[in-house]
Amino acid sequence: MSLTSEQITWAQRFKWISLIEGLSFLILLFIAMPLKYMYDLPLAVTYVGWAHGLLFVIYIYVVFPTASTLKWNFSRTLFALIASVLPFGPFIFHRNLKKSQKVDF
Repeated sequence: MSLTSEQITWAQRFKWISLIEGLSFLILLFIAMPLKYMYDLPLAVTYVGWAHGLLFVIYIYVVFPTASTLKWNFSRTLFALIASVLPFGPFIFHRNLKKSQKVDF
């Protein structure tokens, strides 16, 4: 499938937002949460959680125009939304999307 420049722009935007959101979720789960509960440092969760929450909202906000522009079907859009709440989900979704679009964006 050949993508237009607008589709490539949306795909690249979504890629970066999803990867950053996924990374923030992993930092929250595997660094900030242990710092809070093992070392009694609750501020780690406060700051990382706030940043992750903001990135999560941006991710959800960008899924719908990206899905529309790239002409995703309902199941792919649903998978994108589900991927946002699973550890490593955005990375798996991105890999799946890259394979199906046959374009390295």
